Amino acid sequence: MSSHISRYTLSIGAAAVVLAGCALQQAQNDTQPPVSASAATAQTFVRHAVPQWETKHLARAVCPQVVGKPTCLALQVIKGGIAPLCSPSSGCGWTPAQLEAAYSLTRSLGKGSGTNIGLIEAGDLANAATDYSTYRSEYGLGSGTLTKYNEEGQESNYPPSCEDYGWCLESDLDIDMVAAACPKCNIFLMEAKGGISDFEAAEAEAVTLGATILSNSWICYASYDCGDTNFSNYFDTPGIAYLAGSGDAAYDNIGAPSALASVIAVGGTQLAESGSKYSESLWTDAGAGCASPSEVGGSGIAKPSWQHDPDCSYRTVADVSAEAGCAPGVAVYSSIYGGWTEVCGTSASGPFTAGVVALAGNAMQLDAGKTFWSFSRREHKKFFNHPTSGSDGSCGNYLCGNGGYKKYYSGPGGWGSPHGIKGY
Repeated sequence: MSSHISRYTLSIGAAAVVLAGCALQQAQNDTQPPVSASAATAQTFVRHAVPQWETKHLARAVCPQVVGKPTCLALQVIKGGIAPLCSPSSGCGWTPAQLEAAYSLTRSLGKGSGTNIGLIEAGDLANAATDYSTYRSEYGLGSGTLTKYNEEGQESNYPPSCEDYGWCLESDLDIDMVAAACPKCNIFLMEAKGGISDFEAAEAEAVTLGATILSNSWICYASYDCGDTNFSNYFDTPGIAYLAGSGDAAYDNIGAPSALASVIAVGGTQLAESGSKYSESLWTDAGAGCASPSEVGGSGIAKPSWQHDPDCSYRTVADVSAEAGCAPGVAVYSSIYGGWTEVCGTSASGPFTAGVVALAGNAMQLDAGKTFWSFSRREHKKFFNHPTSGSDGSCGNYLCGNGGYKKYYSGPGGWGSPHGIKGY
């Protein structure tokens, strides 16, 4: 398959979205595990609008959407009111080969060997090894190395099942997206309990175990610290590349950890294919905005010295992007969910981008998003694919994709998606 990708034209219309909807209100497929009673009683968002993935019945959130607490960003694609199982042979979302070709990664797939990528998850995915093997086998990715740890770095004494937290599909999505981008990378599946202190412990332990790239497919909407004033300290280890999805609720719905200046915030696009060529548009529901006090609480998140865009006095989100859209999403194998299914959200773009960083072999030199914000215009044009119009909101400027800062930057798409690995 050709690795050529055309320069982007953007056709997705504007959408004003406030916060992601509660997964419990979505249509359920009988093959899917129910959300646990403890998760069902969690505080949910009060919202005045809903994301387009919900209003257009494109997907359902698989995790309860809670205020200021870790919320996973996996969305399961629905069709006809249910989230049907699918077959890779007849179409089940984007495959590794398609993603690799779209982002010009095919020639770099031999890289990344020995790189450890930590994935921070809630609950134990008991079938992680077999699910991972099934995905890799289906798409000819060879054998891979996946090691499960609890939040204390033990290969035992795992937390309660991911079914208790609603995170099983999230964990499967994350390991599959890393494999799609970096087949030779090692995965550390860090399984934490549900509290923020548990997530922080898993974050720190992954570094201790030797992970140099950490991917977080979760967000604390409307919060700069997820309820812990020491939260940011777990995302500032020198030489470690921290990544996090920017959110699935469009403009002005952001939060930690992706809003932290020490984290690479990964937004989202909708990938499309025409013959052997690929194109992208901004994903309407990709999280983006300005991390001001009104958006993330407290005193907001200070603008890093390497950001100079004019319409945000605080940290601007996002930095880069990749496929996150739901039409189609990406193929994922999850035995708990009955087999093959289609998934979307910035929980797909985040771990995929982590794999791209691993291919580039530059994790220890990256300083969060500084590299992406420091390129010349010529380098931006060469290293990334760029949506050029459209938005994920109605802010009237580049922060929601209404036009671009320095031509190429937009909030939901950041500086663009990978055109090879040189930009990473």
